[in-house]
Amino acid sequence: MIVATLLVVMMAAPGLGLFYGGMVRAKNMLSVLMQTLVIFCLLGVLWAVYGYSVAFTEGNAFFGGFSKLFLAGVTPDTTASTFSKGVVIPEYIYVSFQLTFAAITPALIIGGIAERAKFSAVLAFMVLWFTFSYLPIAHMVWYWPGPDAYTSAAAADKANATAGFLFQKGALDFAGGTVVHINAGIAALVGAIMIGKRVGYGREHMAPHNLTMTMVGGSLLWVGWFGFNVGSNLEANGAASLAFITTLLATCAATVAWTFVEWAFKGKPSMLGAVSGAIAGLVVITPACGFVGPMGAIVMGLVAGALCYWGVNGLKRMLGVDDSLDVFGVHCIGGIAGALLTGVFASPRLGGTGVYDYVANKVGDYDMASQMIAQCWGVGTSLVWSAVVSFVAFKLVDKVFGLRVDQDGEREGLDVSTHGETAYHA
Repeated sequence: MIVATLLVVMMAAPGLGLFYGGMVRAKNMLSVLMQTLVIFCLLGVLWAVYGYSVAFTEGNAFFGGFSKLFLAGVTPDTTASTFSKGVVIPEYIYVSFQLTFAAITPALIIGGIAERAKFSAVLAFMVLWFTFSYLPIAHMVWYWPGPDAYTSAAAADKANATAGFLFQKGALDFAGGTVVHINAGIAALVGAIMIGKRVGYGREHMAPHNLTMTMVGGSLLWVGWFGFNVGSNLEANGAASLAFITTLLATCAATVAWTFVEWAFKGKPSMLGAVSGAIAGLVVITPACGFVGPMGAIVMGLVAGALCYWGVNGLKRMLGVDDSLDVFGVHCIGGIAGALLTGVFASPRLGGTGVYDYVANKVGDYDMASQMIAQCWGVGTSLVWSAVVSFVAFKLVDKVFGLRVDQDGEREGLDVSTHGETAYHA
């Protein structure tokens, strides 16, 4: 768990910063690095102050309680449940691991509003969104009292009643398809619509300034994602190795799919396309990695590569939105596909693990139709909840700080106008 947590830290700084930074123009490189780093650190602090308590203690179906504010009661001796009866891990590493998720997820959103948002507005928005979108959705999907509470059917009913709303619905999300990708992806779309297009969008050349950086950042994200997905198993066992191989195969498949689809439609396979395909594969397998088999993962990757290519090219044009770094097309579209396909490929008949019955202590009977309904609950709730929170938060921040830098500052580039420095010296 310590290694997995470090890998997710690496995803944020430097992975996401370099991946996004390479895709903006040179005059905005440092602003993206600054935003990803400072968001991660700011929300890391808030996670310890109140985030962990609101997400992972018993409250109601939507929000946890305040019993662990300031990490009250968490000591080197307290433990957190895993997914096996009688197996626990130190609570401090569980807090730390979940911190990395809570801090990197909001940072994904900046891709939708890159190159034109005020730094103050970005930070204020992130605090609001983290508090009212990330924390409740994490609680809804992932909070439960742990396997040891499931000793009998009556005990299971009682335990389920204290769990999060989507957990009670039976939604499967191994490592964050709803909590991370749909949640952040729809927020980025709302932000892109509300902040408006970049100055010169559609008329001026806005190509990525350094695809080498984007490739390096994307590769760091891929390596780090093993911490994200495999670490979500909380135990080093066979289930963790399943999450490992499915994460590997889905990403390979999606990269191949995007490359060949782009080659067919545009005549040239691009580096940006290949690395975008890799991210699409990582996104689609995130909710499924511990539930589907290797072949299911390959199919999911192939679907994600083609679908997210359309999300970034066809759908984006249809919407007419300047989602600068294609957060919606990759994270939201890929996250929705992943959440729904989890319901299909988790089926033992298709090589999946099924769903474990902790009362009977064996894998339960798998009902794909009811599982798909549960997955739809997860997708729909995340989309609506995050979109509403994002809209209100952006509106509030716009009233107080203003969302955009002025036109001169945007033309000059945020590196100089906001941070007083440049990424490159001639």
